[in-house]
Amino acid sequence: MSDEYNYWKAGLGSVPAEVWEASPGPRVLILADNALTDLPDRIGELTTLHTLDLGHNALTRLPAALGELAGLTRCLYLHDNRLTELPAALGRLTRLGYLNVGDNPLGRLPDALGDLAGLHELRAQRCALTALPPALGRLTRLRELWLRGNHLTALPGTFAGLRELRELELRENGLPEVPAALRGLPLLRRLDLRGNRLRTLPHWLPEWPSLEKLDLRWNAVDDDAPPLRALRERGCVVLS
Repeated sequence: MSDEYNYWKAGLGSVPAEVWEASPGPRVLILADNALTDLPDRIGELTTLHTLDLGHNALTRLPAALGELAGLTRCLYLHDNRLTELPAALGRLTRLGYLNVGDNPLGRLPDALGDLAGLHELRAQRCALTALPPALGRLTRLRELWLRGNHLTALPGTFAGLRELRELELRENGLPEVPAALRGLPLLRRLDLRGNRLRTLPHWLPEWPSLEKLDLRWNAVDDDAPPLRALRERGCVVLS
């Protein structure tokens, strides 16, 4: 077998024995859509992995042993499970580039996610989040952040430190205003604020030097507000 072990929709129910017995171990392990309800602690033995896909299962917990996967540099998919919390040990995956925890009833994200120094994309859509930990502001390499369908009413002030952020999705939350923590982020290109509770817009919107698209649909904002006119005049696509 190659170094990619793909069991997508294989009807497994548990991790196949051959995964543990392989030498050398797998670099890519895809266990998506298998009705898995438990992930054994032995997962921490698979130190050769750079990609692990556990999406679309029925997991209710994750073992702390996930933090042993020091070689996990590319992707960790945990979306569409039944997770109510994430282990703090995930913060040990400091070389991880992509993390998807969306569509889980988490309620909160652990502070430890702020330790994922290599993270460039984080997806936490529809996770019943009411707030975000200020520690996420330490993700100085983050380029994309996807937070659609939560219950956020504000962002931490530390988000001003996300200087590499290019794409931010805040669609379908409860934001009453454009978060001031985003003011002037130098590389922000696309900002999705559809379906929030915005009524007024701050004067500093045109300060985003790289903004290419601003989506404000399904908010009660003035389509002809001066900040929007200024953005349009410089070529930014504004949907309102």
